[in-house]
Amino acid sequence: MFTVSPSSNSTSPNLLCPTRLHFLSTGSTFFRSLQVASHRRDFRARLSSESLPPLPEHRIVLGCGLVLVDFLAAVDSYPKPDDKIRSTSSKVQGGGNAGNALTCAARLGLNPRLISKVANDGQGKSILDELESDGVDTSFIVVSKGGNSPFTYIIVDSETKTRTCIHSPGDPPMTASELSQSSLSRALDGASIVYFDGRLHETALVVAQEAARKNIPILVDAERKREGLGDLLKFATYAICSAKFPQAWTEAPSIPSAVVSMLLRLPNLKFVIVTLGDDGCIMLERNIDGSSDSEEMDVESLLELLKQRKDESAVLPLCISSLVTKLTAKGIGAVSGRLFVGTAEKISPSELVDTTGAGDAFIGACLYAICAGMPPEKMLPFASQVAALGCRALGARSGLPHRTDPRLASVF
Repeated sequence: MFTVSPSSNSTSPNLLCPTRLHFLSTGSTFFRSLQVASHRRDFRARLSSESLPPLPEHRIVLGCGLVLVDFLAAVDSYPKPDDKIRSTSSKVQGGGNAGNALTCAARLGLNPRLISKVANDGQGKSILDELESDGVDTSFIVVSKGGNSPFTYIIVDSETKTRTCIHSPGDPPMTASELSQSSLSRALDGASIVYFDGRLHETALVVAQEAARKNIPILVDAERKREGLGDLLKFATYAICSAKFPQAWTEAPSIPSAVVSMLLRLPNLKFVIVTLGDDGCIMLERNIDGSSDSEEMDVESLLELLKQRKDESAVLPLCISSLVTKLTAKGIGAVSGRLFVGTAEKISPSELVDTTGAGDAFIGACLYAICAGMPPEKMLPFASQVAALGCRALGARSGLPHRTDPRLASVF
């Protein structure tokens, strides 16, 4: 089950804003007949669609990164060496960080475009067909005449609720010269944000430089240290990191001090989010209004205070935020901003199927939230809820919700 870690430190009311809970519909009432139940569900779905806010005015998003085919097999438990076991279920579907995140964004209502590369083989065709069926513009994807499209074998362990990925890169790899200046200009035309998953680093850097020249915001997925990622982060307006990346990249002693270090090293960065799996996420947002009279506090201490404000009985995601504070990290420096703690949904073991692509779903939802102008207090629970829904089915995309999903009605 997804859980929230307790904290033992005392609270400091003068630094904390009230907790904001974002509740969702919790299921339907028991009905005496299936006919009535079906009618109620249909009505609720129509009601949620009618009550949705309008789509963001600027909803074109450009992504650059990996697309591939996932071969998924769920097993009762991970095999021992030389074992022969049977899968309990299997699936073949599109994958890749950028492909997954943009599929999520498309289902939520954005108009994504994708720069990537596949081969002119059966797998490449299936990758393109699946993306197009979800509304992702694939016209900027390079298709090589020879070689092979990338793919990944994924073993989903039903006992430990983990997955193991074995990746085979595509060949030949994409080079920056394969993206013409005219194609790049068309891809960026009208884009409200550009997203990079950290791969295709040569091409990504060319796209980032042009996006920055056009003052288009940039979101970078910093999953792990990769070639060229440091150069790409220099252009980032927003960064969303895995739990291990901030410390690995900054060499800071803890995640809170590492996010302070990231904002100090990357002056263009408005916020950094660190996803923590079933422990939710933390976010540090830079204060850009120029005020310098905020109270000073150690970032580690403030994080513990926020954690203590968690409602341990809450099943659905919530967000807890500080006021603008001068956050200090020993031996690193200080930055003025707001710190946020987001919790994850508590999913029962019977509902939790596969966490493949959960981080991609979180990023896809953040792309929507940024385009829609959501504040962090709404964005973090929204993104966490979208990611949690995706964990209820096998594969990165099977469970991704559509905009009209009634389970999202109250977080929109």
